[in-house]
Amino acid sequence: EVQLVESGGDSVQAGGSLRLSCAASRITWTMGWFRQAPGKEREGVAVIRTNGVTTYADSVKGRFTISRDNAKNTLYLQMNSLKPEDTAMYYCAAGPGVIRNARLLDAGNYIYWGQGTQVTVSS
Repeated sequence: EVQLVESGGDSVQAGGSLRLSCAASRITWTMGWFRQAPGKEREGVAVIRTNGVTTYADSVKGRFTISRDNAKNTLYLQMNSLKPEDTAMYYCAAGPGVIRNARLLDAGNYIYWGQGTQVTVSS
């Protein structure tokens, strides 16, 4: 079983930056960041495969960057140019190494989840 703990969430003004971290017991699976705003379904934000290939939701392309440090067993999400619509609870997740590209951002494909860290962006 993979244990995941997120940190780094905060309240910031629009245009600001945050870096989220996810401490994992092991980073040997497909890893991703997902978010859920009040009244909305959980949506995929960014995913990184075991080979380093990344996938982003259209809404965050050019602003967010997913990365990992295998030596530290840590997943990161660098978020720049934050917008109020980025406000949500952010979760890191781990899924099978074999997920077809078209479904990498589907939350249902992931097995292990952290408790989440809140990101609030004000205008």
